[in-house]
Amino acid sequence: MIKPVKISLKDYVQFGGGANGESFDCISDPSLMLKLYFPGKIQQPLDEMMLARKVYAMGIPTPEPGEYVETEDGRYGIRFHRIPGKVSYARATGDHPEKVKQYAAEFAAMCRDLHATHVNTSEFENVKDRYLRLLQENPFFTGEEKEKLARFITEVPDEDTAIHGDLQYGNAIFAGDKRYFIDLGDFCYGNHLFDVGMVYLCSYLSDEAFIQEAFHMPKPVAKQFWDAFVPEYFGPQISLEEAETLILPYAGLKTLIVERDTKRPMLEFRDALKSILE
Repeated sequence: MIKPVKISLKDYVQFGGGANGESFDCISDPSLMLKLYFPGKIQQPLDEMMLARKVYAMGIPTPEPGEYVETEDGRYGIRFHRIPGKVSYARATGDHPEKVKQYAAEFAAMCRDLHATHVNTSEFENVKDRYLRLLQENPFFTGEEKEKLARFITEVPDEDTAIHGDLQYGNAIFAGDKRYFIDLGDFCYGNHLFDVGMVYLCSYLSDEAFIQEAFHMPKPVAKQFWDAFVPEYFGPQISLEEAETLILPYAGLKTLIVERDTKRPMLEFRDALKSILE
């Protein structure tokens, strides 16, 4: 059993936050940052740290993970080596919407490289197994709906390549000409379409208020990001309409991830599952 390193939050200053916790820079050591989970989450940060170490060892560009830590108020988290001057593609796009095509192209290149990375399948979970487990645990779908969704998931062609698990433009950062993925707690392997569905969900399916709060941009700019992402990721042979039809059910399935975290039904995403549930 790995024991956490005891730290004091007095040595940290908060700079961000998300669905599972908050992020801090270290005052005494600028080379460190802290991802601190909300109270009550103990196993999740430990699991993420162990997963992050395996992903880092594979050579996937991500900040080097450090120790599993515990603060004086009983919260748990992970220390990472800090990337000085980093900015997320979400923040950069929100601050400079005139560069949306450039940022979408860079993000698409990162995604293509990630989804071309073969993994040791004995060390990571299959994305289909993860979705089937989340579906079984989900209390918001009927038994009949679960059967239809499980059939769709099972029939998706298998791939042995990397899946981020929460692939959105807030989870990719850059500093100078270096680019990194962050928040890899849902990393696994499998069909790339499960991953790309999250990009579409964050661009088109999410409401204006959420996109503005989470990704620091108005929804029209988020839509522009997706529209520029598609030809860069899929190539010019696929139209925006064809890409939307292809990705829509995978974007809808992301509700299993979101409902796991929010613990409430996300009815606004259910229309995306019509092709499966009808």
